[in-house]
Amino acid sequence: MEVKIDKQFPLEVGPAQAWAVLSDIRAVAPCMPGAQITEQTDDTHYKGTVKTRIGPASMQFNGTIEVLALDATTRSLQMLGKGADRTGSAASMNLTARIVDGASAGASVLEGQAVVTVSGKLAQFGNRLLVPVADALLAEFAKNFGQAAAAVALATAPQAGPGQTPAPGPSVAPDAAAASSAPPPVTPRPAAPAQAAELNVLTLLWSMVRQWWRGLFGDRR
Repeated sequence: MEVKIDKQFPLEVGPAQAWAVLSDIRAVAPCMPGAQITEQTDDTHYKGTVKTRIGPASMQFNGTIEVLALDATTRSLQMLGKGADRTGSAASMNLTARIVDGASAGASVLEGQAVVTVSGKLAQFGNRLLVPVADALLAEFAKNFGQAAAAVALATAPQAGPGQTPAPGPSVAPDAAAASSAPPPVTPRPAAPAQAAELNVLTLLWSMVRQWWRGLFGDRR
């Protein structure tokens, strides 16, 4: 069974900070609930796990991630993830994600297109369940991604004392300024966001039902 997903998520950070996360697979993976990278085999291949629960059924997918393309010019990433569990269920995802400029300064947008293929126990739930679950899962991923990007923005922001603004430096001749210029600051590696130990599909569905219920009847407290 195949599910196609095409989503856009606005971010409250600039494109540079968002790209710092997207370009680091070890930072991207933990943004997905239940996902974890366990080993890097070379520059473009990784091993990892995804833990998920559907009601009483708990599954752990062991699989691989291959980075197919990583382009800093277009701030885009293409990767292929594959995994299977002990019951014979299998899943794969071909994902293309990019960072584009937002509607205002200091904002950006995370765009993603993915083709997800599932077989075995997962396929029996059908598109009517898998599509809304995938949508809710991506929304959770985007929230975690935004938090990781915000942490990068905070770490790279200029620091000043309470109630103070950085004082302007003394005037320096162009040649002296060039000679004494420091190397550009290195963007710190994004910190992995806190995440649940496993992806609970029924919890995601219940959250979606509550949001739909509130939208239908409104808050009548």
